[in-house]
Amino acid sequence: MDTSAHTGATRPDGTTGRDGIAEIADAAELRALLGEPSARDAAKERRTLHEHDRAFIAAAPLCIMATAGADGTCDASPKGDPAGFTLVLDDTTIAIPERPGNRRADGFHNILANPHIGLIYIVPGRGDTLRVNGRARLVRDAPFFDAMTVKGHRPRLAVLVEIEAVFYHCSKAFLRSALWKPETWAPDAAPSRAVISKALDRKDEPLEKLIEYYGPNYGGDLYAP
Repeated sequence: MDTSAHTGATRPDGTTGRDGIAEIADAAELRALLGEPSARDAAKERRTLHEHDRAFIAAAPLCIMATAGADGTCDASPKGDPAGFTLVLDDTTIAIPERPGNRRADGFHNILANPHIGLIYIVPGRGDTLRVNGRARLVRDAPFFDAMTVKGHRPRLAVLVEIEAVFYHCSKAFLRSALWKPETWAPDAAPSRAVISKALDRKDEPLEKLIEYYGPNYGGDLYAP
């Protein structure tokens, strides 16, 4: 029996079993395939915020928060608010407020088990993004919570991040995807949120009610508890 497709063992021809997938087995093979980064790219990682980083974070209304549990289970969650929602406390510490959501709190549970966190800050219209890696803690109150109040909503918790690495990603992914070009946008190319919800998690509700629920008035009170 050929078990290479399940074990990751590579055949002499470079494939891993009947599916024909050629798997990269180690870092040396990966580096041989991709080549070495330039000296500039290899050295661009910093441990403290520059004034330009502070300005970028202040202009960003959205970040993607990546976490992993103790068992390696991963989560990537968008966090959004008016620009500047992430509070810069000093050159090595930032805080991200909690906002009302679906209460799954997947990323928060991960942080309790594994403090490592990765953040990507996005400024609309910009192709470059700011990456922050560090160690996170959940805090239920602190003197800076009042500064994170939006529309009367004072967060119940915040993610406090001690920065370990910060650097910029170039624009190539956004250029390839043409993300900021309205002429490429096709929001109706995928099923609507109402149709998806009807099929997957709210099967007992009439589609008409879901269309109304996810319609123009959806999110009318984004900061209600």
